Amino acid sequence: MELRDIQKELETASSRVEDAFSFLHIEEKRAELDGLDAQAAAPDFWNDADTAQAVSKKAANLRATIEDYERAAALLEDAQTAIELAGDDASFAEEAAAAAGELAALLDQLEIESWFSDEFDAGDAILTVNPGQGGLEAQDWTEMLYQMYVHYAEDKGWKVTVLDLVPGEGIGLDRATIQIEGRYAYGMLRSEIGIHRLVRISPTDAKKRRQTTFASVEVLPVLTDDIEVDLNPADVRVDVYRSSGPGGQCVNTTDSAVRLTHEPTGIVVTCQNEKSQLQNKEAAFRVLRAKLYELEERKRQEELDELRGVRMDNSFGSQIRNYVLFPYQLVKDLRSGVETGNVDAVLGGALEPFIIGYHTWRVSSQ
Repeated sequence: MELRDIQKELETASSRVEDAFSFLHIEEKRAELDGLDAQAAAPDFWNDADTAQAVSKKAANLRATIEDYERAAALLEDAQTAIELAGDDASFAEEAAAAAGELAALLDQLEIESWFSDEFDAGDAILTVNPGQGGLEAQDWTEMLYQMYVHYAEDKGWKVTVLDLVPGEGIGLDRATIQIEGRYAYGMLRSEIGIHRLVRISPTDAKKRRQTTFASVEVLPVLTDDIEVDLNPADVRVDVYRSSGPGGQCVNTTDSAVRLTHEPTGIVVTCQNEKSQLQNKEAAFRVLRAKLYELEERKRQEELDELRGVRMDNSFGSQIRNYVLFPYQLVKDLRSGVETGNVDAVLGGALEPFIIGYHTWRVSSQ
C-alpha cells in the first residue's frame, strides 16, 4: 500500500475513533464502571452471590468495551507515529499499514456492538430449537441446527450449557434448549429467531426424493434477578420424571428431569440434562421467567414482540432462512439477502456473515 493511501486511511480512522468515543458513551461507561467497582470492593459484596455475579458480569462487559476503545485509540496513535517516521525509514510504512488494518477491524467490531443497545443485548441467551413440518426429517433438522449453534458459540469462545435435549423417535431431536453465555450473546443471536427451512434429498426415504423440512428457533434473554416478573410459585405445577436422554447413570435411572407447567398461561418448560433434580428445577424456572417476561412485554406493547421477533407458523412460506442442499448448494437469508454456497461451513457454525448481515439490515431499516 502506498504511503499516501495509508495516510488517507488513517484520516478516516481518526474520525471513526472520535465517533466511537461518542456512540459508545465512553465517559458514561467509565463512570458506571467506577460505581460498580466500588460496589465490588464493599466487604459484604459477596453476601448476595446472585447479585454479585450480575454486577461482576456487567462490570466485565463495560471494562471490555472501554479497553477495546482504548486499544483503538492506541493503534491510531501508533500508526500515525509510524507514518511520520516512514519519511526517513520506509520500513515504518509496513508497520503503519499493519496497525491501520488492525484498527479498521477493531472499529468495525465496535460499531457493530453499538447496535446492541437494548436492555438485554449484552447478556446471555436461552436458545431453543423445535421441529416443524417434516416428521422424522424435521427431528433430524432440529439436531443439525442444534449442532450448528453449539459450534458457532464455541467458536466465539462462549459457554454453552445444555438445559434440555429430547431425542426424537429413532432420529434427531424432538427439542433442544441451550443457554449461551457470552458478551452480546443475546443481541447477536436475536438474528436467528424464526423458521429455518431445509431442502435436501431425504436420508430416510428409500426412493431418495427431495424433502422440504422446517424447524423453529426461539431466543430469549437470561434475566437478572432485579428484573420483576409476575411469577407466583403457587401457579406452577412441578412434575418430575426420568430423563429420556443420555448423560450418565444418575440421569437415566433417577427421576431428575423436571417439567414446569404455568397454569394461568399454559406455558410448559422442561429441563433434564443436569444430574440433580434441583439443578434442573432451577434451570427450568430460569427459562419460565424469560418466557413470562416475553409474554408480559408483548401484552404491554400490543405489537410484534421486540424480544423474539416476528412470529410465524413453523411451515412453508414463513421461513427467515433457506438451507438448500439439493439440487444446488445455497444458504440464503430472506431478510438481509446474505447468501453463500458453502453450506457445510454454515452448518459447521460459520454463521457470522448471516448474523452481522441481519443486524446491518435491521439497523438500516430503522
